Amino acid sequence: MHATSLISDACLNAEKLPRALILCGVVEAAAALCLIIFKAPGGIFLHHGKAPFYLYYGILIAVVVFGLIEASTGFWVSGDVVGRRAAGKTFLFVSILPLVIVVALGGFAMLNLK
Repeated sequence: MHATSLISDACLNAEKLPRALILCGVVEAAAALCLIIFKAPGGIFLHHGKAPFYLYYGILIAVVVFGLIEASTGFWVSGDVVGRRAAGKTFLFVSILPLVIVVALGGFAMLNLK
């Protein structure tokens, strides 16, 4: 819940943009990495050959890399917040898609890990 309020605040206040980028990038990368480690693919990714199985892990690896790049972008934006605000906001809006993909592939399942 804190992350969503941080994202909306980052759109209004340029000083909060680097923190939002770093936090969202780390959360995306960590969520995708947890899915890679703890949750096996299911449904369509399991019973339709090897290609969907590899696609599942390929998507999650791409989200991990994207999350790390997003966090790095947060550090880059912090060097010149005013001059790099447009690039940071664009990257923050684009990062919504990988977050939705992680949640769709089972991101909420991490909350039930015991």
